[in-house]
Amino acid sequence: MQKISIPAYPMLNPNPIVIIGTQRGGRANYTTVGAFGVVCLGPIFFVSLKDSHQSTANIRENGWFSVNVPSPDLLAQTDYCGRVSGLTEDKSPLFTPFYDEKGPAPLISEAPLTYLCRVTDTHAIQGFTVFFGEIISAYLNESCFREGQPDPGKIQPILGMGAAYFGLGAELGKVFQISSNK
Repeated sequence: MQKISIPAYPMLNPNPIVIIGTQRGGRANYTTVGAFGVVCLGPIFFVSLKDSHQSTANIRENGWFSVNVPSPDLLAQTDYCGRVSGLTEDKSPLFTPFYDEKGPAPLISEAPLTYLCRVTDTHAIQGFTVFFGEIISAYLNESCFREGQPDPGKIQPILGMGAAYFGLGAELGKVFQISSNK
């Protein structure tokens, strides 16, 4: 198959869309990001936020954030949180927050999968701050398990690719169980 050169734009690869929850002055704030992922085999996530975002200032101030994995039924709120600034709009009424006693970031009750993270490191790059967060606690809706394990098909994460949202397809196989020993 012939390959065609395309612009070197990183958002063409599919990424999970997550809502970052932060707290400031007793008020929850949320922002939607696609620059999120796993860093290593340890319980560490990264999230990259524009330096001008209210959430960035909130995380710098208190050192905590939540990662909330929305499902398609939260798509309108997810899109809104990425479009509207917490500097000008109060986004706290969009979700029902809950809190883990271990840290002050709001977690979203309506999201099927949520994580509480404590900042362990930061890296500034081109007007963004990459926050590395240790996962302190995680919560999954009881309806999102299959045989005692989290089921991505039931979680239904939203994927972003380019300027569009996508759903998750069917499971293709189990990691490290498909290839032969050749």
